[in-house]
Amino acid sequence: MKVYASILKIRLLIGMQYRSAAWAGVATQFFWGFISIMVFEAFYEFAAVTPPISLRELITYIWLQQAFLAFIMLWFRDNELFDLITSGNIAYELCRPTDLYGFWYAKLLAQRLSSALLRCYPILILAFFLPKPYNLTLPPNVSTFILFVVTLLLGLLLLVAISMFLYISVFITLSPMGSLLVFGVLGEFFAGLIIPIPLMPLWLQKIAYVLPFRWTADFPFRVYSGHITQNDAVIGVFIQLGYLLGLLWLGKLALNSVLKRVVVQGG
Repeated sequence: MKVYASILKIRLLIGMQYRSAAWAGVATQFFWGFISIMVFEAFYEFAAVTPPISLRELITYIWLQQAFLAFIMLWFRDNELFDLITSGNIAYELCRPTDLYGFWYAKLLAQRLSSALLRCYPILILAFFLPKPYNLTLPPNVSTFILFVVTLLLGLLLLVAISMFLYISVFITLSPMGSLLVFGVLGEFFAGLIIPIPLMPLWLQKIAYVLPFRWTADFPFRVYSGHITQNDAVIGVFIQLGYLLGLLWLGKLALNSVLKRVVVQGG
């Protein structure tokens, strides 16, 4: 574990150096958050029935989504890993005296953490000081906030476990873009990043509740706003843990399987 902790620390420090890119990302995400809020505000104004999630809760949902985008976006990618797989340089990775799955997992986790740490604070602070009703509000109580932090971090670990399948699939397809398209579009849709899950048709909600994606974004954000009760949040934490352990086991199994069949050409 010390090896993976060291990898996490080193990669985290490297990622924290890209401050200019982070500020550009803050501006983009803040602008995109305003656009999303205005679109949904128009939708709510002319809605024929009362939506299942209030506009106040939805605005909180959107600002959290923008602040922690690095925690929840599936299209966030490491081109270095793609190049290693497609170029044959994966042979060098196999020479490392570490488990490849754990090494890549720690690296991807550090990249998301560093990106989020640089971007989330400016967005959260600015969103809190916006005029009503466009501002980000505090959670109902301290226990709800603690549950939010726990579910957000578990969601991050779960998302990295899901994203590992993206890189594993490239061993078979040799097409990063194809894998990104499938994982990015389907995953982010069912995570509630395009349309919040409460606003989806019931038949789509049933599919979203079965898949692991919603536990990475939709679940922690609705815990924060109080749309999901504390009792349901505690139950959800155990579900997150179950998905996490299952996907870690399946991911390691899948990586070991493709590595047995990998062919490296060149000299």
